[in-house]
Amino acid sequence: MRIGGAIMAWDIMNMIAVMAFAFSGAIVAMSERYDFFGTYMLGIATAFAGGIIRNIALDVPVVHVWEQGIFFYVAVTIITIAYFFPKSWVMFMDRWNVYTDAVGLSAFAVGGAMFALEQGFPLGGVMFASLLTGVGGGITRDVLAQRRPMVLHQEIYAVWAMGAGFVAGMGWLDLDSVIQMYGLFIVILCLRLLSFHMGWHLRFRDFYRM
Repeated sequence: MRIGGAIMAWDIMNMIAVMAFAFSGAIVAMSERYDFFGTYMLGIATAFAGGIIRNIALDVPVVHVWEQGIFFYVAVTIITIAYFFPKSWVMFMDRWNVYTDAVGLSAFAVGGAMFALEQGFPLGGVMFASLLTGVGGGITRDVLAQRRPMVLHQEIYAVWAMGAGFVAGMGWLDLDSVIQMYGLFIVILCLRLLSFHMGWHLRFRDFYRM
């Protein structure tokens, strides 16, 4: 059974994430000159890979792409709309794809935390579920598009997904409260975008600086 009064909010959160990542995947595919079939494959993979990877890693039943119901049809619709964008729009959206990616990351991170809590996982499992659900789709998109995965080198990315899991797993958030759940989504979204605009990075070794 899902968590109390957040049933509808949980579904909406997943819908937001699926729409954002399906759109993001389609834009990346078209900017990389994928054909019609490739655009749909990349869009669908971006939207659903995170949840599938999470379930496999946590050893819980996998909900396959074709079993996603309304979420699958919404993803296909979003990809279809994006496919008919003018070329100038596609190039523009690819440059600003960080925003749709941030929406998908935040929504899936919170959704992943709720899923893990529903399954009875402890704090570590909740954080792991948030991480995989939040970044799995983006990593899949970048790998299939032969881009260096954003999560591995650009700003602070995966940490914010784990942060959502930490807050939820510590019990600091009442997930029966729709307001608190969406509040966490907005906080993670703002932190991700703030880290992008401020250029915040985790420490890395720069071998090219003398």
